[in-house]
Order: sequence, then C-alpha cells, then structure tokens
Amino acid sequence: MIHLFKRFTGLFALLGLAGSVAAISTTPEVVFVHVGHLIEPATGAVQDNQLMRIENGRIHAVEPWHSPPDGTQVIDWSGKWVLPGLIDAHVHLADYLQTNDPAEPLKHSTEETAYLGARNARATLEAGFTSVHDVGSYRANGNIELRNAINRGDVLGPRINAVGGYITVPGGGGEVTGLPKGMKPLPEMRVGVARTPAEVTRKVNRMFALGADSIKLIATGAVLTEGTEPGQIELTGPMIAAAVKAATAHGSWVTSHAHGAAGIKLAILNGSRGIEHASLIDDAGIALAKARGTYLVMDIYNGDYIAEVGRRDGWSASILRKNDETTEAQRQGFTKAVRAGARVVFGTDAGVFPHGLQARQFSYMVRYGMTPLQAIQAATSTAAEFLGWGQDVGSLTPGHYADMIALDANPLEDVTTLEHVGHVIKGGVVVR
Repeated sequence: MIHLFKRFTGLFALLGLAGSVAAISTTPEVVFVHVGHLIEPATGAVQDNQLMRIENGRIHAVEPWHSPPDGTQVIDWSGKWVLPGLIDAHVHLADYLQTNDPAEPLKHSTEETAYLGARNARATLEAGFTSVHDVGSYRANGNIELRNAINRGDVLGPRINAVGGYITVPGGGGEVTGLPKGMKPLPEMRVGVARTPAEVTRKVNRMFALGADSIKLIATGAVLTEGTEPGQIELTGPMIAAAVKAATAHGSWVTSHAHGAAGIKLAILNGSRGIEHASLIDDAGIALAKARGTYLVMDIYNGDYIAEVGRRDGWSASILRKNDETTEAQRQGFTKAVRAGARVVFGTDAGVFPHGLQARQFSYMVRYGMTPLQAIQAATSTAAEFLGWGQDVGSLTPGHYADMIALDANPLEDVTTLEHVGHVIKGGVVVR
C-alpha cells in the first residue's frame, strides 16, 4: 500500500475532497476567533467573550475580546461554547466496517480500502475529533499511509498516531480468523505475527520501518476474533517486554489490547503504556494501573452497538456471547477505575461501529461515574498526555495547535451536546 495515496490523489476529487484540499492551501497566516465561552479542560475554567489569535495554525494569544485589526479574518463563534478538538484514542480508520462475515477484510482491494479510510477520516474530523490513535489495520501500513495522505493535504482527516499492524500470535486476536476452508489471509495482513520475543522485536522494528508512531500488542484474545477468548493470555511477559524495549529504542511506546484480568496485569508489569478495552479488569489491576500510571482506554459504548446490530445482522453466536460476557463487566470496571483515580482515556473502537458516532460514548462515561468535565478531559487533556502530544493538542492555550470545536450549548451541563458538534477548526482551518 506504500505510495497508494500518492498514486490516487487526483481521484479524491471524485469523493468531494478537492475543495477541502484547496482550502488548506489558501489558509491565511493569521486568523482571529471571537469566542463566546472558552472551556479549558485541564482546569474546567470557562472564559467568556474572548479573542483568540491564530498564527500559522497554532494559538498565539487568548485575551478578552477587542476588535482585531481591520482587514483580518475573524471567525464569529461569539454565541458558542468552544473547547479543544476531541481525541479518540482507539479507532480503526483504514479498514472496512465490522460485519457478520469473517472474510470481510479479504473482500476489499487495497485501493477500495484506501478510499474507505479517506471517508472514515473525514467523518471523524467533521464529528469534532481532530486527533486519533489509530490502533491497527489488517493491512499493516494502511493507517500509516492514511496518516501520510492527511499530513500531505491529499485528504481531510484528523491528526493520526498510527500503529501500523497488530503484533499478535498466530491465530490470535489480531489475525483474520474464521475464514472458509481454503481461504487464507493475505501476507500483508500478517506482518505483525510473532511466536517468540526475538520475533516480536523484529516485527516491532518492521512496524517502525513502515512508519509507525507507536505499537499495538494483542496481549489477550478478542471479542470480535473467532477462535479466541478475551480472558486468554496470548503474548507472554517476555514477548511484551521485548516489544516495549524495541519501541523504547525508537523513542516510542506500546499499548496493549487486553481484556482479561491476568493479561491486563501482565501487560502493565512488562511496561505497556496503555491498556485497550480492560474489559475484565479486577481491583488489583486497577490498583496496579494507578500505581504505574498506566492509561486505561475503555470503549464502554461499543458493547451496546455490537449487541443490537450483531443480533440484527446475524453476527456469530460466539462473538455475541463474548460481547455479553464483557460489556457489563467492563462498565463496572470503568466505574471502579474512575473512583480509584486511575488514568482513564476516551477511546471507542470506532470501526466496529460507524465512524463519526464516537461522541455517543460521552453519555456512557457520565452514566458510569464520570462528571461531564472528567469525560471531556478523557477526550482532550488526558488523551493528549497518553499520546505524548500534550504540548500540541488537548488545550486551547498559546502554543497549541488551533484544533477546536464549537457547540450551541454548554457540555459541562449536558455532555450529550458533544454529539452535535456544529463547527470544527483544525490547525486554524475551518473544516465545518
């Protein structure tokens, strides 16, 4: 898939993206925004009637409103509630949507999947998510090339921290399984398959050679992978430690898909920066995560979507069973983690459900123990820290990228207003 987006750049006009690319190239160097109510998530402070000065895509100053110089561009958000662009720390942009067919990933060409990724990226950005952690695509460099295309201005989408493909054991939670007899996954879908710590090291180095920003391990079985069980450990402690060591050598870090309580603790003890899902986390795992400063990325909306759509569309009985066994347990674990003061990050697993609907999770986070401010922090300042991007995103203070959203109502009072983002700016450019 390398250079795929470059070869097909001209065709993105057919998707209605050409106008957006033109807008990016003609952005003025200085833009002012008249902000009605500015929310700073880290503190919860609200400043009314502010003037924000944006220079070359970053916030230069925020001060009480006064008329900017004549002839400059002023964006009027004087009646809006404004906060940093949202961050979803668990998405799968560069793949086809989950269906009832285990062979679905094999039924779409590299080219088609690239177009789907472009569409998914745009939907995500227009929903107010200006940064994401793309935690894996079956074609190992799919999310990497999508990130590159966005960064070049070929397509419209969020800032992406891309992991490339999954580091997984043969037949494990990161594999395409349950295929009809005689059908095998493509080689580019197995780039991260490893059996030993030495192989893990080689595979991690391979992901960075492809251009990965961070690494995703499949430490336990998966809900949506046939033939695996969420509570089953798949990567050993030495394999996880090898991945962490290799990633550290590249100046990066590792996050681990881990549903089961034992797998969660194993990943934390061996240096994983984050735990994805954490569905069956126990009290000891929560205490360990808090003590080690490990981030918990818990997709507590996703289970309802799987239960509803999966039953409607005939997803396999084993997937529905595993979803039922983990959904409520994950939500109870989420509540305990919040109460314990663990670092909980907003991440949705978008790609299982349609991209652009991620904000539905905010109301679940409030229902299961967070205040609206805590839920917003999970998707801004805390998520930025998790990605190592705290100096660039997650805040609207000077020096940060001018990534921001505008709402008609106060999300600190009603978090569901985040499901209806009216306006989006990324890097000083109006997206909608």
